[in-house]
Formats: sequence, structure tokens, C-alpha cells
Amino acid sequence: MKKKIDVPLFIAVLCLSLFGLVMIYSSSSIWSEYKFHDAFHYVKQQALFLITGLILMIGFIKMDYQLLYKKANLILLICFILLILVLIPGIGSVRNGSRSWFGIGSFGIQPSEFAKLGLIIFTSKYLSLSNKFLKSYKKGVFPILGIALLFFGLIMLQPDLGTGMVLMMSIIALLFVAGINMKFFYGAGLLGLVGIIVLILIAPYRMMRITSFINPWKDPLGTGFQMIQSLYAIGPGGLFGMGFLKSRQKHFYLPEPQTDFIFSIISEEFGFLGAILVCGLFAFILYRGIRIALKANNTFTKYLAFGFVFQLIFQALMNLMVVVGLIPVTGVTLPFLSYGGSSLLISLMSIGILLNISKNG
Repeated sequence: MKKKIDVPLFIAVLCLSLFGLVMIYSSSSIWSEYKFHDAFHYVKQQALFLITGLILMIGFIKMDYQLLYKKANLILLICFILLILVLIPGIGSVRNGSRSWFGIGSFGIQPSEFAKLGLIIFTSKYLSLSNKFLKSYKKGVFPILGIALLFFGLIMLQPDLGTGMVLMMSIIALLFVAGINMKFFYGAGLLGLVGIIVLILIAPYRMMRITSFINPWKDPLGTGFQMIQSLYAIGPGGLFGMGFLKSRQKHFYLPEPQTDFIFSIISEEFGFLGAILVCGLFAFILYRGIRIALKANNTFTKYLAFGFVFQLIFQALMNLMVVVGLIPVTGVTLPFLSYGGSSLLISLMSIGILLNISKNG
């Protein structure tokens, strides 16, 4: 008997995406009215991406997932070329200090987001073909790790540490699922820590983020401003929040609250219960994703499901930890909720592949 898609997962993702659209209006309407004389400016753009993303998601549900297996190398090559092209002045555009975008009018596409998807597909194929080599670091682990580090390096040239970290953590998680010897992860963790320290030391703005993270009140109108305003939004929310549309911090206190810090506005307007509901939905997506992966019929789809669900949850965790002050600002969006077309498209495409696997194995 033919299986159906994982309906609970679909409903959870749809609820988050629609709630994200509502909260983008709430968080951006004041700023949008001031800047564009249109309170719905960001909502209309996000709605267009949401519709496009849902169409793509349905397309991925209906497609033969074996096509991803067959075209994995080509997908990775296209992502690699896009990451190089975006670094070329005149082709890639600079926004918020990063050359991470292809600008199309008022819209922007981030190739690094598509690289996350492409690398998961390629790594899943690689691991499914290399099971007998995985006990050998030289033959099994280092080749795929080298490719991941190459992509990480290209993303860092933009620079975009947050996206690079999500990408690397997803690949490391897949290697863990593949059964790599634990000694590798001890060494990788140590090298990763050294690498992060070096990346922080060679870029003064990253060091400023670290110092503002340790004590944001040392420079409350400069590097610590965003973190302080985020905490000022979360604190007054209490148990039930201040009410929908009643956020104070969106009134030009918290910069661009519709993007990385949208969870702050959710906490302010809907309180602890609203925050728990959002976190609960992400936990539910993790549960359903792992369930789909464990029931997958072959190693390729198993790795694919694990890779996509880990990637989504790593990104969500990084965003939430930034918003509540547990780690320095990384510039990572909250999947399905934050304003950002590329992130939303890739998140919905990833869910489409997960739903495909739930139906076809």
C-alpha cells in the first residue's frame, strides 16, 4: 500500500510559515511605513517567497528523489560556481557588509543558502557509496570534509560565519550518523575551536561582537545595542506577552526586527507561552524528521533526511541562542519565521524532500 506524506510535519511547517508572515507584519510595519510608506512592504515580499516556496515544496514532494541522487554532483557544481560568482564585484552585491547576494531589483538571493542544500544532497550520496571506506580517514572522511571546508572557505570570503557554521555542523552531524570513530570528533572539535579563534582574531568586527556579547552594556549605543534591545523586548513579555501588535521595541529600538531578531518580538507580544509554542514546533519538526530518517528504506534517503532536519534545527538553535544572549550575534535567520526569501525557499524545499522521503522511503 502506498504511503502518504507526513501530514503532521506539513501542518507544523505551514503553521510556522504563516505565523512568520503575521509576525513579519507586526515587527516591520512601523519601520516599513517610515521607510517605504507601505506598512505591508516586507509582508508582500515574504508572501511572494512563501507562495513560491510552497510550490517548490509540492514539486519536491512529487518528484522522484532518485533524481537528486543522480544529479548530486551537478547540483554541487552549480552551487560551487554560484559561490564564486557572488564574490565578483559587479555580479554579487554587498548588503550589511557581506558580499553574499545576487540582487534582482528589491529582491536578493543568497547562493550560500542553496549551497547548504546542495552539500547535504552530495554528502548523502557520498556517504551512501562510501560506507566501507568510512573507517579510513584518508579514503572516507577527509575527501568529503575537504569539500565541506572548501565551501566553508568560500562562504567565509563573503563573509558569513553564521551560514558557514550551520553548513559545517550539518556535515559533522552526518558523519556522526554514519558511524565515524569518536576520536575524529574530538580532533575535529579541537581544530574547529582553533579555527574559530583564528577567524575571530583576523576580523576586528568579530572580536567586537565577542566583547559586546560578554558585556553588551560596555558599549550600549554601539556593538551592544542590538543585544540589549533584544533582551529589553524579551523581558517585559512575561507569561502572556504585551499583546499582538503591541511591541515597544519595534518602534525603532531593535534594528530590523523582522529578520534575525523576530523571536524577540514574538516573546514580547506573546510572552513565555508564545516562545514555548514556537520552540515546541521546532522540537516537533526534529522529532518527525528523525522518525522519517529512521524509517527510510535506503542509506541515501536516510542520510538526506537526517541532514536536512539537523540543518534546520542547528540554524534555529543558533538564532534562538543569539536572541537570548547565549552566543554572539551570527546573522543567522530563524527558519520559516524570519524575513528572508532565500532562507524560506531553502527551508521549504528541504521539507519538501523530507515529505517525499516520508511517502516514498
